[in-house]
Amino acid sequence: MDKTASISVFFPAYNDAGTIASMVITAILTLETLTDDYEVIVINDGSVDHTREVLEELARRYSCLRVIDHGVNRGYGAALRTGFANCTKEWIFYTDGDAQYDVRELKKLVPLMTEGIDVVNGYKIGRSDPLYRTLIGLAYRFAAKLLFRIKIKDIDCDFRLIRRRVFDRIQLTSPTGSICVELIKKIQDAGFRIAEVPVHHYYRAYGRSQFFTFGHVLKSLIELVRLWWQIVVRKEQAAAAEMEKGPQAPLLAEERTLAGEQGERR
Repeated sequence: MDKTASISVFFPAYNDAGTIASMVITAILTLETLTDDYEVIVINDGSVDHTREVLEELARRYSCLRVIDHGVNRGYGAALRTGFANCTKEWIFYTDGDAQYDVRELKKLVPLMTEGIDVVNGYKIGRSDPLYRTLIGLAYRFAAKLLFRIKIKDIDCDFRLIRRRVFDRIQLTSPTGSICVELIKKIQDAGFRIAEVPVHHYYRAYGRSQFFTFGHVLKSLIELVRLWWQIVVRKEQAAAAEMEKGPQAPLLAEERTLAGEQGERR
């Protein structure tokens, strides 16, 4: 990678007071080895622990850190959309603020961002979660691949490096964790190229996941069906309708001339 390339790193955070400081500091130390032009952003999605106080102290110490506070919890999808919208550098990297991924492994993604590659997506070497979460994750991944024809190995690995120009072409709407399916599906459909690299996944050391509750899983499934109808079914129906119309025959030269003469007479 060119030393002068610029990178934005952002973390969505919700009740991650015990891990977010180490994530931010490790990100800064990692970025210093990669580029001279970087920024770190944390989206505090309405945390009710002392995440906000930790971030305020970090922001006083590190000028490269920006903290965006939602005030109230808006959901994972909203946190990601805020992050993508506020990144200013050429490349955008994000992962979660709960430290289940090692931000230093960004160094594994960077070499794959070569000419012609738009996204480098991590995939978990092994999932360090309780059995029930692993099973739910497998079922969710299977459903996403089946319904959306997702081609990457691990749709729910939130460890991604993306060119910012990608978001000139795609627009995200999902407020829930299903935003990851929406993101990859729209990236695929837009013709962007994706590279993949294995990354480590660690046990959650602090707090608890907000996704793996009955309410959040149900909400995400409903959102997944909505997305499927919107960006798969309706798109295919529109494409089929266009094909039924057939190509419109161009006017013959003589007809164009007559049309022009009639226009002149008027």
